[in-house]
Amino acid sequence: MKRLFLCLVILIFCLSPFFSKTMDLTAAAQQMGAELYWDALSGSGILEKNNHQISFRVGEQLILMNNRRLAIIDPPQNKDGTIYVTDEFIDTARELFSQNAPESFYKVGVILIDPGHGGRDPGAVGTYTKNGKKVTLHEKDLVLSISKMLAQQLQAKYPDKEVLLTRSDDTWLTLEERVDIANSVQLEPHEAILYISIHINASLDKNASGYEVWYLSPGFRRTVLESTGQDSELESILNSMMEEEYTTESVLIAKFIMDGLEAQIGNQSKSRGIKAEEWFVVRNANMPSVLIEAGFITNEKEAALLGDSQYLRKISQGIYNGLSSFITHFERSRGFTGTE
Repeated sequence: MKRLFLCLVILIFCLSPFFSKTMDLTAAAQQMGAELYWDALSGSGILEKNNHQISFRVGEQLILMNNRRLAIIDPPQNKDGTIYVTDEFIDTARELFSQNAPESFYKVGVILIDPGHGGRDPGAVGTYTKNGKKVTLHEKDLVLSISKMLAQQLQAKYPDKEVLLTRSDDTWLTLEERVDIANSVQLEPHEAILYISIHINASLDKNASGYEVWYLSPGFRRTVLESTGQDSELESILNSMMEEEYTTESVLIAKFIMDGLEAQIGNQSKSRGIKAEEWFVVRNANMPSVLIEAGFITNEKEAALLGDSQYLRKISQGIYNGLSSFITHFERSRGFTGTE
């Protein structure tokens, strides 16, 4: 009898969210005048208004408010692609959003651009014919040109931000060295860093073409917070939520950059979309990070485009426009990243 009673208590506890009134979170956000950012792959999202934000994940009771405070609440549920939350979630959000805006604002303090390959590593190699002569291209040279143009544009617009290159000449760096450069950057309080790795694609299929933007697969777990040696369970929770925020931010960066590239390149090449993968540089960089494949050097038609400096400028302009849009969003919304 006691065992039956205990099972009933557990069952009621587990099902309690469904006894509460539920509401479509998208509709609720519109009613509150809040912005909702949702990543279906990781199952995590951010609800923000008045420089306040709530980070949540489907099926989890813990939410993180303003990167400072944890709360236990009825877990959001995903039903046929729609996110539902209970009155408790909505009431918590309304209460937070009604408070005075935080005095301190996050901003992007550093943008680190990583031109792939270099030195003894040429990267992908391709050829095309121009005026009857064969022209050979090396990935390392193309990505360095794009990166330098991008850096110049960012420095001109953001003199208050530090724009760094992992390499500014034909230098060879290991993947570990590139990541170490990123993870060793010193930030001021309330500053964030963005990591942008630029590459050119290659394929055995000579017809393969187009550009794509990659971010870290949500299935890969990493440690992004340094241990304080205190509450290990709480640290694990905070690390998981911060990691999910990095993923959400990376998805947003990828989307903004993809939109920027599509606007600049038009029908000269095609978008292959935003994709998730566990590339070394994004897997080990403890910050929002994306990897851009700007085209296929093994496609002769696309190689001819990549051999044109004006086309490389279009690529850099597209990336620049995307980053600018993300930075505006990030700083307007107080940013998602950072700890007190």
